[in-house]
Amino acid sequence: MASGDAAPPPADGHRSKPPAAQPRPPGPVLRRSLGSPALFAIVWTSLASSIYFSLGVVAGHALGLTPLVFVAAGVFFTLTSMTYAEGASQHRDRAGSTVFARHAFNELVSFIAGWAILLDYVILIAIASLTATSYLAAFYRPIGHGAPRLVVALGIIAFVVFANIRGFSTRRTRRIAMVVVADLLIQMVVIVVGLILYFNLSTITGSIHLGTAPTWSGVIFALTITTVAFTSLESAAGLSGEVTVGRRGLRRLVASANASVYIIYIGIAVVSVTAIPVIAGHTALADHHLGAPVLGIVEAFHPRGLADPLKYIVAAAAAVTLVAAANSAMLGLSRLTFSLATNRQIPSAIGRIHRTRSTPYVLIVVAGVLAAALVLPADLDFLVGIYAFGAMLAFTIAHLSICVLRFREPDRVRPYKVPGSIRIRGADLPIPAAVGALVSAAAWVSVIVLHNGARYVGLAWMVAGVGLYVGYRKSQGKALLARVTVPASALRADRRERDYGSILVPLLGTSLDDDIVQTAALLVAGEQIDEAAIDKATIEAIWIFQIPMSLPLDAGLPGEQLKAARAALARAKLVGEEYAGVEVATATIRARRTGHAIVEEARRRGVEAIVLAAEEAPRVRGGARFGGRTGMGESAIGATTRYVVAKAPCRVILTAPPIAPPPVRAPVAVSADAERLRGAKD
Repeated sequence: MASGDAAPPPADGHRSKPPAAQPRPPGPVLRRSLGSPALFAIVWTSLASSIYFSLGVVAGHALGLTPLVFVAAGVFFTLTSMTYAEGASQHRDRAGSTVFARHAFNELVSFIAGWAILLDYVILIAIASLTATSYLAAFYRPIGHGAPRLVVALGIIAFVVFANIRGFSTRRTRRIAMVVVADLLIQMVVIVVGLILYFNLSTITGSIHLGTAPTWSGVIFALTITTVAFTSLESAAGLSGEVTVGRRGLRRLVASANASVYIIYIGIAVVSVTAIPVIAGHTALADHHLGAPVLGIVEAFHPRGLADPLKYIVAAAAAVTLVAAANSAMLGLSRLTFSLATNRQIPSAIGRIHRTRSTPYVLIVVAGVLAAALVLPADLDFLVGIYAFGAMLAFTIAHLSICVLRFREPDRVRPYKVPGSIRIRGADLPIPAAVGALVSAAAWVSVIVLHNGARYVGLAWMVAGVGLYVGYRKSQGKALLARVTVPASALRADRRERDYGSILVPLLGTSLDDDIVQTAALLVAGEQIDEAAIDKATIEAIWIFQIPMSLPLDAGLPGEQLKAARAALARAKLVGEEYAGVEVATATIRARRTGHAIVEEARRRGVEAIVLAAEEAPRVRGGARFGGRTGMGESAIGATTRYVVAKAPCRVILTAPPIAPPPVRAPVAVSADAERLRGAKD
C-alpha cells in the first residue's frame, strides 16, 4: 500500500476561490461544447451516405417495393431515434446501447450490445471506403475496378485512421455540417429533377408481383438492410456528454432527423424505380450500378447537358460524404472502445490511449486493419448483410433497456422522454420502444435465417467476443455481471507516478469541502490537447451517512440530512468542474463505519488516490467526529483518518487548514506515514 503524498502547491502560493454558485437555468439541460446542429451533422453523415451504397442492394431484393421498404425504414428510424434520445439524455456517457444496457441489465448484456456495434462500425468504415471508389470512378474510370480500386479504398481507410488518432475537434463538426448541408441540397435536386422527368405510378405498380418479383424473403431481407444507416444514432449518443441541448432542442433534433429520412429516403427510392424501371424481375441498379446507385440514376437523366454536370456533382458529394461517414463511424468506435476498456469489458491494452492525443490509438489501428481486410473481397451485399446482424441485435437491446429503465429508474430526470406510454405497475412503459424491441428482434432472427454471411460471421464474432469478455474477467478475478471500472489514466501510454486519473473525495458538509475538492482538482487537472478529448479525469465525491446499529441500514433519513448532502455534492461538482478536463461524479453511501466505507468505495471504484480532510483526535475516547480541525502530528489524527491511511488500496492525501489561518485561507497538504500508522484500528 502506498502512503499519502503531499499535494503540490499552486504556482501563486494559494488557491483562488471559484466563483460563487450561479443559478442554473430551469429544467434539465445537457452540457458541454456541442449543440443540436453538430449532432444532426453526425447523424446525417451516416444516413446520407447509406443512400449512396444501400439503395442498390435494397432495390436488388425489394425491386418495385423499394419505396415502401424505405417508408418502413423511416418508421423504424423514428422509433429508434426516440429510444436513443431518451437513453442518451438520461445517462450521458460516451457510448449508446452499451450504456443503456449497463444501467438496465448488467455488464454482460452491456458488452454484447457494445461488441455488436463494434462490428458494425468496422463494416461501415469498409463499406464507405469501398463505395467511395465507385463514385470517384466518374472522374477516372480505372479507380472503380481491380487493383486501383483496392489501393484507393485502403488509402481512405488509412486517412480515417490517421485523422482519428489525431483526435476529434469542434472544427471538424463544422466541416461535417457544411458537407451535410451541401449533400442534402444535392439529393433534393436529384429527387426533384427525377420526379419531374420520370414519375409514373403505373411504372412502379406494374412491376410488382409479390411472391415472385419480389419474393417474400427478398422483401424481408431488404427491410433489415435499410438499418445500415442507423449506427449514426450510436455515434451521436456517444457525444451526449458534450452537448448543450435542452428538452425543446432534443425534440427538434429528433423531428428534423425523422423528417429528413422520410423526404430523402422515400424520394430517392421513388426516383430509382421510375428512372431505372424493374424489368422481368431485375433492376439495373443492382445489376450494373450496385456500388454507385445514385450515380446510375443521374446517368439515366436526359438531356445529357443536364445529366453530365449533375453526374460529377453527385460523384464528388458522395465521395466526400462517404469519407465523412467513415470518420463518424471511427469516432463512435473510439468512444465505445473507451467505455468498454474503462469498464473492464475488454483488456486495457486494447483500449490504450495516446499520450498526447487522448485517443484509443491501438483499437483505431486494429479497426483499420479489420476494415481493410473486409474491403479485399469487395462484396457489398455480403458486408451489408453482416452489418444488419449487429445493428438489429444492438437496437433490440437498446429498446429493451429503455423499457426496463422506466421501471428501475422511474424518478430519474429525462430531458427527453419517448411519447406514448401506458401505466403498468407504477411505471410508464413506452409503447414505441416496446414495438421497436419486437420489430428489431424479429428482424435479427430473419437476418440469421436468410443470410449465410450474417449467420456464420455474425455469430462467430459474438461467440469470440463473449469468450474474450469471460476470459478477461476471469483472469482478472472479476465478476461477470458486476460493474468494474478503472480510471481513464490507466489507459494512457505514458502513465507517470504523479498522474491521477480518478480521486475519491469524502465530503464533510463544512467549509473544508471546497479546499479538498480544489486539492483533488489540482491533482487530476491537466492540459486539454483535444477539444473533445475522451480522456477526462474524474473526482468521485461521496457523502457518507453513518447509520447506527440500532437502525437498519436502509432506514429512512431525516430530510435535513438529505438536504445537506445534496447541497454539499452539488457544490463539489460546481467547484471541481471549474478546472479544465475534470469531471465530478457524486454519490451517497450508507455505512456503519465511516473509515471502512471510504476504503471499500476506493477499492470498488478503482480510484488512484483519496483526498481526505484529516480529523482531529478526540479529547475523550470514543468522542471523535469526522471532519474536525486538526494539528499535524500522529496524535492529532483521529481514528477514521488512521484507518483510511492504514487500509486504503491507493495513495491517501491529507489536507487541513493551518491552526492559525492567514487572511487568505489555504489548506496545507501533509504526508501521512503509512508504516507508522499501519497498526491503527478503526
